[in-house]
Amino acid sequence: MAFSEQTSAGAPARTRRPPAPRRGKRTRAGYGFVGGYLVLLLLFGVAPTVYAVWLAITNSGGQLVGIGNFTQVFGDYRFLPAFENVAIYLVIWMVVLVVFVMGLALMLHGRLRRASSVARFVFYLPGALAGAASALVWMFMLDPSVSPVSWLLHDLGFSSFANVIAPQQLPMVFAVMAFWTGAGGWIVVMYGALNNIPAELIEAARLDGANVLKTAWYVQIPMLRKWIAYMLILAFATGAQLFVEPQLVGEASLGEVSNSWSPNQLAYQFAFHANNFNDASAVSIDLLILCLACAALVVFKSGLFEVER
Repeated sequence: MAFSEQTSAGAPARTRRPPAPRRGKRTRAGYGFVGGYLVLLLLFGVAPTVYAVWLAITNSGGQLVGIGNFTQVFGDYRFLPAFENVAIYLVIWMVVLVVFVMGLALMLHGRLRRASSVARFVFYLPGALAGAASALVWMFMLDPSVSPVSWLLHDLGFSSFANVIAPQQLPMVFAVMAFWTGAGGWIVVMYGALNNIPAELIEAARLDGANVLKTAWYVQIPMLRKWIAYMLILAFATGAQLFVEPQLVGEASLGEVSNSWSPNQLAYQFAFHANNFNDASAVSIDLLILCLACAALVVFKSGLFEVER
């Protein structure tokens, strides 16, 4: 803040400005924070990925085979069904996630604002359970013989746990599990994003005659486009790596669910049952390429990294 001094004759002296903050200290602090992240990224992200790529293009003797491992796993009878299962699951999971997360966040932000704190806490609670614990809870809930909602399961035509986890219903079952554990955190995130929308825009939309639905569709949701894109990228990456739920359900059902239902399970079978880490790495790289391609598509279509002016 600028200030002036009076000379002995009473005339104002030249204006002085306080010294500018030293940028070097702030710059070093920024490099320190980013540097720590980069070290962890290199150790636990880049290095394992490079090693997996090397395994995927070599054989057990360390000789280069190019795309030989990729061709081999693609020809495996379990490869395409595993990716098809996860593709169906991802479509259900991501549609349910976007619709219900946005709907609940908008409802909490609008009609239920007084009770929103309690509701957000309740929604977030299931996320405190790890994937394995969540799967165990849902196996209990979906077993008509012990479930507290067995009457509902019987009304839906399910008389046993085997009926519930029939192959054609597994994508929906796993989508319900994923939504229960993962949606609460995204509801909290979207609620916070809605708070950043200027109240003047909402008021202007109402003055123009927009009702609650039109305000949400034409004002609020478009302004959350980047947040929704970010949610889709992370949800897709998490869903494509599905492993715990089908693995536990398969063991609990004594083999009713295939041990290669998902690509991650197939990679596990290659690595720890066939002792073939090269083919397992090839499956992992296939998953990585798929996730990166879909993430790039969402980023470019949504303008996630565009700077707003």
